[in-house]
Amino acid sequence: MTNKKTAHIISHTHWDREWYMPYEYHHLLLIELMDKLLDTLDQDPEYRYFHLDGQTIIREDYLQVRPEQRERLDHYIREGRIHFGPWYVLQDEFLTSGEANLRNLLIGQMDAKPFGIISKTGYFPDSFGNMGQAPQILQQAGITNAIFGRGVKPTGFNNTVSEMDTYESPYSEMIWRSPDGSEVLGVLFANWYCNGMEVPADPEAAKAYWDKNLADAEKFASTSHLLFMNGCDHQPIQTDLSQAIQTASGLYPDVEFVHSNFDQYLKALEDNLPANLVTIEGELRSQHTDGWGTLVNTASSRVYLKQMNQAGQTLLEKVAEPLAAFAELAGLQAYPHHLLTYAWKTLMQNHPHDSICGCSVDEVHREMVTRFAKSSQMAEAIAAQSVAALAEAIDVVGVEAWGPESVPFTVFNTSGWSRSGTVTVELITAKKYFPEGPTPQSLARELGQAPLGALQVMDEEGKVYSAKLEDLGVHFGYELPKDRFRQPYMARKVRVTFPATDVAALGYRTYALVANAPDAAEAGLDTVQVQGNTMENAKLSVTVADNGTVTVTDKVSGAVYVGLNAYENTGDIGNEYVYRQPEGSDALTTEGLQAEISLIEQSPSRVVIETVLQWEVPASADETFLEEKREMVPFTERRAKRSAQMVPLVLTTRYTLEAGSGMLQVRTSFNNHAKDQRLRALFPTGLAADHHYADSIFEVARRSNKPAAEWVNPSNAQHQQVFVSVADGVNGLAIANKGLNEYEVLLDGKNTIAVTLLRSSSELGDWGVFETPEAQCLGAQTVEYAIIPYTGDGAVSGAYAQAYQYQIPWTVVQTQGPAARIAAVNGRQHAGGVTLPVSGQWLSWNSDASPLAFSTLKFAEETGDLVARWYNLGAEPAELKVQPSFEVEAVYESDVLERRVSKLGTDEQQAEGHKIITQVYQLEK
Repeated sequence: MTNKKTAHIISHTHWDREWYMPYEYHHLLLIELMDKLLDTLDQDPEYRYFHLDGQTIIREDYLQVRPEQRERLDHYIREGRIHFGPWYVLQDEFLTSGEANLRNLLIGQMDAKPFGIISKTGYFPDSFGNMGQAPQILQQAGITNAIFGRGVKPTGFNNTVSEMDTYESPYSEMIWRSPDGSEVLGVLFANWYCNGMEVPADPEAAKAYWDKNLADAEKFASTSHLLFMNGCDHQPIQTDLSQAIQTASGLYPDVEFVHSNFDQYLKALEDNLPANLVTIEGELRSQHTDGWGTLVNTASSRVYLKQMNQAGQTLLEKVAEPLAAFAELAGLQAYPHHLLTYAWKTLMQNHPHDSICGCSVDEVHREMVTRFAKSSQMAEAIAAQSVAALAEAIDVVGVEAWGPESVPFTVFNTSGWSRSGTVTVELITAKKYFPEGPTPQSLARELGQAPLGALQVMDEEGKVYSAKLEDLGVHFGYELPKDRFRQPYMARKVRVTFPATDVAALGYRTYALVANAPDAAEAGLDTVQVQGNTMENAKLSVTVADNGTVTVTDKVSGAVYVGLNAYENTGDIGNEYVYRQPEGSDALTTEGLQAEISLIEQSPSRVVIETVLQWEVPASADETFLEEKREMVPFTERRAKRSAQMVPLVLTTRYTLEAGSGMLQVRTSFNNHAKDQRLRALFPTGLAADHHYADSIFEVARRSNKPAAEWVNPSNAQHQQVFVSVADGVNGLAIANKGLNEYEVLLDGKNTIAVTLLRSSSELGDWGVFETPEAQCLGAQTVEYAIIPYTGDGAVSGAYAQAYQYQIPWTVVQTQGPAARIAAVNGRQHAGGVTLPVSGQWLSWNSDASPLAFSTLKFAEETGDLVARWYNLGAEPAELKVQPSFEVEAVYESDVLERRVSKLGTDEQQAEGHKIITQVYQLEK
């Protein structure tokens, strides 16, 4: 270090939109802060910069109440005195999907672009751990740095260690590398993002303040440029900062005190970095700590939020966006960028770390439920309009096998892989509009008395599929035409459940409900048989044991997995952030219980076996826990036990095996009466391995089963997105989930995968006493997950693709029957004359035995290009060969911001190991 030091003082406020107070309470304080900031910028030219916490939503929130301040605020953003972006919100990276992380960055960049200045600071000040692919994502967005507050433990010059490990750095500055090799300069808030807050202007106080804070910063800094963050959580701005800087400059002539910004600070760093910076790789999850401060148990706090988030994310990125893209490609309707952005923004307002992590007061999370519903309703409406336009354009007239009275319907596969599975759809076999009868009641009676006849499901080749048909009777419905008033009707409905097979990736297949086709040939598909408590298809054999667990045999490899899906219950005297089991208490399990077992559904395409377990668990923690919370006893020092009072916990589990499937689906329901507890499902793999794989953000992360030597927390719970798997190099077992983001691989000699189904806590935790009774999650609960055995590589074998598809719902819609279709064609009423084949596909790629995972299909707003994205799950290069079925002017390699980077000369592109690959297609006009 040179003798001359520079103290970079960066003014900011870390703005949690909602946390220990409801949103509007924080909102009021934000309005006051922004008013004061604008006044200070007006009045004090020495108050040069303010960092707006890396999130553009602050501008939206402020102008919602103060629209008259738009010109004044925007002036300072354009001038560069207020630093704006690059994110829309400061999200939790591990609890939001890969695409949600990218939409957050993309929408933040779009919000900032009109101002001509977009912050290029990769800002993660308070993320509860950092995703391993962040450097690659940032580099693709043109950001060469990452500023973060957690995940790495620095040692500092006065606390050096004898052996350097890949997750430790002697400095607050380091190189951070993604699995693909992308690197950024990483800067850790080693003294947190408040080490320059409330700088004294009084000389005596300033001397004591700077003596300590300068020494603390120098302990970790690799250069003479020292970072001081002038602000903290919801911190009002310091209006006398200019005077305080003058005071400090007079006291320390060998230090240059600068009211700085991240651009200036990072430039100074880059010009002075030493050659011995440590390179840290991949995920930053604080694994080289004692394990109590990782905050990973926020992945299981308020599980219902995670379930709603998973459903909402999937609905947007894997259903609404691809269906809207299909409709645009077919020339049926314009891609609704504005509606999708609104839906994404509404969803992302639930993605800040204190929101999606479930670690706020109850009022915050009640409002989140409404936001989830609003976003999903918009996504559902977009999907419904898109699919209605597509269905109207599908030409079913030429299918001779169906006949004029058939009821066609189309199954859409919006996943990136060919798909088979059991689907259910409600079809209208006859309907009458209100003007067709004297009353709705008379129409209902007329429709209800008409015989349905013998109905069968048939494909376009005339082959019949075994189907379960349920007469639902007569129901009210309505249509909302674009050119006239609503059209109410009464309709006779039938629910159809059947096996859809080989529906093309990013495509569709049309079937029909046909009457009186006795001579039609059977499709000859795999079926599910059941004998006693054993169900079996061509790939799996599943036996339900007396205690409700299952033995799953992989018929391809012969591997047998015994005792899967026992339940474990333990006490929890932690909080919304951290799980802590009471000392001396043992885990309870259902292994010794007797289950009630019954056959719920049996058809050639699907068998469902139900188990019911009558269990009792402690009602709560004991009275000591109440005292310890009131007195703010740290959770690691609590001595509370579990209550002696017991309450019932009745677990109803449905095991579903479908024809042709290599996956056993599990749905467990219960009414929770217990507090201060954790409930997990256990899957002893019996596979010898010292590591496992967890689906994360654009990667399947390889993680050690055994924590680092520094780890003392008895729990080693971790984050997952879609699945976790253990493999021994020959066989593997993956557990997929829907919104269950926490798991642990137990060091029990069996490498048991434990998936958290519920965690009940009663306080926020952190810096005060905040009661959160609704975090106990009392009442009815339902969780869904799946068991997937496989052989070889999880990606290449298709096991991971099954897991990804498990989260994506089928989209099934009734099309117009031939008679109605002919009338529509003759009347030129359908889709402007556009005609689609009975079955089709918009984009195909070499998905078989590929290590690539498909991520998204959408349109870019700025260029109008079609966007498709994949990522390589493996370390070795892989070929990507794409065949669009639409006319393309040119194909470009793109980036996470959907820009054209370089033109591709062929339909093949090499995906380097762990690379995120985005292609954009310039369509012919």
